[in-house]
Amino acid sequence: MAEAGTETSLTRSERLDRLPFTRRHGRLLVGSGLGWALDAMDVGLISFVMAALASQWKLDSTTLSWIGSIGFVGMAIGASLGGLLADRIGRRQVFALTLLVYGIATGASALVTSVAMLIVLRFIVGLGLGAELPVASTLVSEYAPKAIRGRVVVALEAFWAVGWIMAALLGYLLVPASENGWRWALAVGIIPTVYAAVIRWTLPESVRFFESKGRTEQAEAAVRSFEESAGVAAVPSPDAPAAAAAPTDSIWSPAYRVRTAALWAVWFCINLSYYGAFIWIPTLLVQRGFPLVKSFEFTLIITLAQLPGYAVAAWLIEKWGRRITLAGFLAGSALAAAGFGFATTEASIIATGCALSFFNLGAWGALYAVGPELYPTGVRGKGTGAAAAFGRIASMLAPLSVPLLVGAGGLALTFGVFGLAFLIAAGAALLLPEQAGRALES
Repeated sequence: MAEAGTETSLTRSERLDRLPFTRRHGRLLVGSGLGWALDAMDVGLISFVMAALASQWKLDSTTLSWIGSIGFVGMAIGASLGGLLADRIGRRQVFALTLLVYGIATGASALVTSVAMLIVLRFIVGLGLGAELPVASTLVSEYAPKAIRGRVVVALEAFWAVGWIMAALLGYLLVPASENGWRWALAVGIIPTVYAAVIRWTLPESVRFFESKGRTEQAEAAVRSFEESAGVAAVPSPDAPAAAAAPTDSIWSPAYRVRTAALWAVWFCINLSYYGAFIWIPTLLVQRGFPLVKSFEFTLIITLAQLPGYAVAAWLIEKWGRRITLAGFLAGSALAAAGFGFATTEASIIATGCALSFFNLGAWGALYAVGPELYPTGVRGKGTGAAAAFGRIASMLAPLSVPLLVGAGGLALTFGVFGLAFLIAAGAALLLPEQAGRALES
């Protein structure tokens, strides 16, 4: 048990940073992570739906590209708005609202009768998804003790793999089972609407958000609940510093412009390569002559490699630091992408695909750990949301670019471009400041 009787000048942030990981942290992590997994399930499902609709509705590559891309248009807008709203009305409120929006829209997608209806609903789904992801990582990072903050945020990101595996299972088991299999798979997506209520009433609001709004009593209560969970004596923090106005720094001010530019570059390049590859892999495998069920089986196996990627990244991020871990996994992603482009046999497709999953998702985990640590409380939501929004521009372009790249040079050119983007992202990651073990800026 930590002793706190003589610590009379700790801020609330310092009080949170000194705590060990407790059940209270675990509930926050799992509660946020389940929302994260539902996000991933929704994003992953569309890749299987695309493959099914290509056969059932006889859709061409351009139409499929728009089905894959339109959600990311919504995500770009949602990420920017979500970050701004999180700084104004709170992390938890926005988290719950976004789950509600995309859950209803996904469930409604199961009833569509035309491509136009599906595209409209996928755009609305994207609004909710884009707003939620940076908000959830910000909330978790603001409670995580600084000594293990990176590891905790990577653990949160690992729930993305859980969700994508759920999508792969639904795709493998439901989509090929009947003509309406893809509808049943999308209908499962209504689950987030129920979970939104859980988020709203069980997860804590950010202490730093409470303080930035002068709501010191609520901030104090939130900190004490975590201290009680750790068995640490509470030492009330002075109200004056805690209630001080939030900083008005711009993410493009001289102090932050280099890290902002580097963060945006990483977000853009990783989105381009990840969504270009994984949204299209099931369809590309079918186009190469594999049966639909076999294509989905390969995709499921490849997806399973995401979990060890997150696990290794979670361990390395506190050992090597944020910057080197992120750059290293991005470099590994580049090599794996190049290998996948030249894979021709079943064994080589699975091996290089698994390597791509391992390195790419490890990089995503590190990226989500890095973002919230780069900015002070007053612009943390804006900073992470804006970077995510910029990245979503690439995720819009990625599905649209795949048919063009495949037509110009096959899978070798397509995945070669993705590999180059990963290398650029690795270089940009090295320009980010190392924040391991440091307290979040107030």
